[in-house]
Amino acid sequence: MSQDQPGDLSQYSMLDLFRMEAEAQTQILTDGLLAQERRSDPAAIEAMMRAAHSIKGAAAIVGLDLIVQLAHGMEDAFIAAQHGKLKLTPNRVDVLLAAVDLLLQCARLGEAGIEAWLAQNGAQIRQTMDAVRGIAFLPEPLAAAPVAAPPVPAPAPQAPAPAPAPPEAEAAIPPEAAASQRGGQPAMKAAQNFDSLLSLASEARIAAHQLHPLIQGLQRHKRNQSSLFAALEDLHDAISRIDDPALKEKSLLALQRSQPLKQFMLEHIGSMENFERRQLTSSQNMVDEVLALRMRPFRDGVQHFPRTVRDLARSLGKEVHFDILGEDTLVDRDILTRIESSLNHILRNAVDHGMESPADRIAAGKPATGSIVMEARHRAGMLNIEIADDGRGVDPEKIRRTVVERKLASEQMAAAMSEAELLQFLFLPAFSLKEGITEISGRGVGLDIVHDAVRQQNGTVHIESEPGKGFRTSITLPLTQSIVRALVADIGGEAYAFPIVKVERVVLVPQAAIHTLENKQFFELAGEHVGLVSGAQVLELGNMAEQEELTAIVIGSGARRYALVVDRIRCEQSLAVQAIDPIFGKMRDISAAALLDDGEAVLILDVPDLLLSIEKLLHEGGLAQMARTDLAGRRRMKRILVVDDSLTVREMERKLLVGRGFEVDIAVDGIDGWNVVRSGDYDLVITDVDMPRMDGIELVSLIKKDLQLHKLPVMIVSYKDRPEDRARGLAAGADYYLTKGSFHDETLLDAVADLIGDAAR
Repeated sequence: MSQDQPGDLSQYSMLDLFRMEAEAQTQILTDGLLAQERRSDPAAIEAMMRAAHSIKGAAAIVGLDLIVQLAHGMEDAFIAAQHGKLKLTPNRVDVLLAAVDLLLQCARLGEAGIEAWLAQNGAQIRQTMDAVRGIAFLPEPLAAAPVAAPPVPAPAPQAPAPAPAPPEAEAAIPPEAAASQRGGQPAMKAAQNFDSLLSLASEARIAAHQLHPLIQGLQRHKRNQSSLFAALEDLHDAISRIDDPALKEKSLLALQRSQPLKQFMLEHIGSMENFERRQLTSSQNMVDEVLALRMRPFRDGVQHFPRTVRDLARSLGKEVHFDILGEDTLVDRDILTRIESSLNHILRNAVDHGMESPADRIAAGKPATGSIVMEARHRAGMLNIEIADDGRGVDPEKIRRTVVERKLASEQMAAAMSEAELLQFLFLPAFSLKEGITEISGRGVGLDIVHDAVRQQNGTVHIESEPGKGFRTSITLPLTQSIVRALVADIGGEAYAFPIVKVERVVLVPQAAIHTLENKQFFELAGEHVGLVSGAQVLELGNMAEQEELTAIVIGSGARRYALVVDRIRCEQSLAVQAIDPIFGKMRDISAAALLDDGEAVLILDVPDLLLSIEKLLHEGGLAQMARTDLAGRRRMKRILVVDDSLTVREMERKLLVGRGFEVDIAVDGIDGWNVVRSGDYDLVITDVDMPRMDGIELVSLIKKDLQLHKLPVMIVSYKDRPEDRARGLAAGADYYLTKGSFHDETLLDAVADLIGDAAR
């Protein structure tokens, strides 16, 4: 019985038990048949014979006669192989694997669907049955499978084609659907139980942590009590010097009665501290044990890969030896499920793209049989999975040519790229080096899917290639998704958690280090410009309080690298992840929830989603200003906003105004100007008329209609000098209309002085 299945089997029907039995035994059959192709092993044949016998007995109990006959034929074949009457050649293995496929299909059907499936596939089952029986009594091998077989993993022509989807199609099925197809309700229920246990264990740990404030309160009480006892002793000493026996006796009695209270407090604080330690240890052990229940051997998620590689290689006329190392490495069941299709895709690429034909390998001085090795191991607190093959590798020059042909880079840029930089193009969507399209590859659905799937699990993927010698893919993932190490910060007065693997660093940014360009704020970090963004604005929590020094968390990488400003950093904690109720759907910027050690609820941020929200705000030009506007130096200067889509014009106007002592901000069009003017305290707006997204007339109208801004002076500076244009601008509410063609330096400055006076406030 699988480890996923609970010990109490009374809740399952006989058909449920048959499905469990069949799934376990078909895996033994598949592993044994694949091993027999490499070398004959009498012990493996014995195990397969027992597996076929077990399936036959289980099918007989539930009345599946066709399955009984099919399993019986397989049992006869294995007995013949045991006695040396039958050699399990690759073509014969094809026939037996086709039978295994039918048994597995039957095991994955629900109770209502088995009879209909048997009726629909009875002819195919009988055909497979006849083929299996024929194997047992034919001493000579069957006809060899043709080399140029169609590029779809399927048994050799003489074997009945197994129904349903091949392994690669199954890998694309969502985990929930796959579990349902496999009759996996017990496993799903067990997973739900583990989630509930983890939640309860997490709450127990939080309850233990809540004892700490109580103990701290007792410690404060003890200190206050000690002060009181010291005062009593001083009072007793003072009374002792007075010649009043009755008063001395009373003070001594009060002092004597206080001593047991002191001892009582010391004993109880010690007991509480011991109890807290026991509770913390017990609750942490409970969390660790529940997490251990969620861990599964790596083999549980990859046990069907040898069959996938074997069938695909045979269909392509290639010979491939596939090994899995580190099968006992423990992996979180959720991670295993979510990366299964990615691993499957890498293996298919290795066989189809990387592995040469036997003739080509021999010509290149290699063994005719290629080798693929998948290895899983724990390294530095992470799960590392490596898939390496000894095939042809990837030609960097071919990537370089493809990059230029698809106009992803110029010839000069492509020529300057290193091999590592060229390999990164393989992660782009729709990027393929395959010249033709087959059912296996060539559509451009490649490593980008793998990259996205691994990134969603907070992992990384790295690839290396040695042309003519092989290709290696290395995937690094967290050991579990149930516990996440997180940085907890306050944003808008609320606690939020950043997964620590997504945080580059925490920085303090002085106001003087903030620069503004095109209404985008940034600061320099290690010689690079990093965009500065308000966390409260991104999460729609209102405006942040102005600070002399900003606390920012750096997230993202490359061009998508930003510093998210937070109120303060609280702590770093290991959080037990709690899924958000599905009724809420996918919440923007949020991935899950958790409880802090003090019991406070915290939302765990979805950093990739957060980066998309930041880019959306940047595109809309709506980022709030993080630089303070009320510093002493700035209070003495008036502020002007220049809105113009021409870089030359706005830079010229900015320099003129700054030279006269004004503080100047710029905006690149009407929408940008409208967003900026609402977030700052300005004394004057100077705007062009003809601009994209929103022209100057519309901007003036919005300013004059706004209850907070309607008194703000607005100057229009435009090339249009026609009376009707001037009238239109003034009608919209502009306080001054100046034409670009006629003004010189002093004209603009005089007009500004007429409207708001000198730069000093």
